[in-house]
Amino acid sequence: MRYIVIGAGAVGGTIGARLFQGGHDVLLIARGAHHDALKRDGLRLITPESTETLAIPTADGPVPTRDGDVLILATKSQDTIAALSPWPTGLPVVCAQNGVANERMALRRFEHVHGMCVWLPAEHLQPGVVTANGHPYSGMLHVGRYPQGVDELTEQIATDLGKRGLVGRAVPDVMRWKHGKLIGNLGNAVEALLGRVDGISEVVTRARVEAMTVLDTAGIAYSTSEEEAEVRGRRVDIRPVEGAQRGGGSSWQSLARGSGSIEADYLNGEIVLIGRLHGVPTPVNEVLRREANRAAREKLPPGSMRLETLRALIDERCAS
Repeated sequence: MRYIVIGAGAVGGTIGARLFQGGHDVLLIARGAHHDALKRDGLRLITPESTETLAIPTADGPVPTRDGDVLILATKSQDTIAALSPWPTGLPVVCAQNGVANERMALRRFEHVHGMCVWLPAEHLQPGVVTANGHPYSGMLHVGRYPQGVDELTEQIATDLGKRGLVGRAVPDVMRWKHGKLIGNLGNAVEALLGRVDGISEVVTRARVEAMTVLDTAGIAYSTSEEEAEVRGRRVDIRPVEGAQRGGGSSWQSLARGSGSIEADYLNGEIVLIGRLHGVPTPVNEVLRREANRAAREKLPPGSMRLETLRALIDERCAS
């Protein structure tokens, strides 16, 4: 079985590297300067324990496929359709992404779709380099069929992930775990807009409470923070890496790279969408979605907004 990792950034690069270290056939799909660096020098994986350079096969687009290939999609959600469109629809797809909309998008074209709930603290800010801060494991990955269930391929993927540096879990209710992760990811936009400042937790809490009200009203199940902490234990603690100061999560990194886009429509925007479908107001997440998109569009750096400004915008929206 060959794993084709589409989007070899922080998450995809770490997963691909760990699978490769575990003895599996891996192909990384990357673009631009990152592809060029991977092709020329290999992937430099930096962890709290070591720094390794791995000569993983790399391409910048679709390649001829074969029986046994599995696509691991690790792009941002806004790139899902474009990233999958060139690939044969008979291949199984694993959505190793934040948010809960990707599996449904994939299922329109691909018959065999798996969800993956990703707990994996990592950064990709420099071409050819991925920093994975998790310790003693780089990440814990819940895998299951979409919309539900576990099959032989699910079990095989979870086993393969667990061979080196990752914890793989085959779960029948992967979307419940992904909805729980969605609640946690609602703070990504806050971190990207404000940076790490005192008082940030108040805004994050408001976004998450609003989201839980929406999901409860819609009858959508989600894992709780207590349940997640019990399952994770101390297996994916965030540790510093010598010579590299950790910046922030995926949305923070999107602004730091000046990519021009951000995932907020599929995180905070997902709560806004469900709220609108069920008649539940979502002013906090609507402001976070709007302002994160504006910051990305204008290529503002992380932490470019003051906490007082964001609070005022939210309060204004709540009052309207």
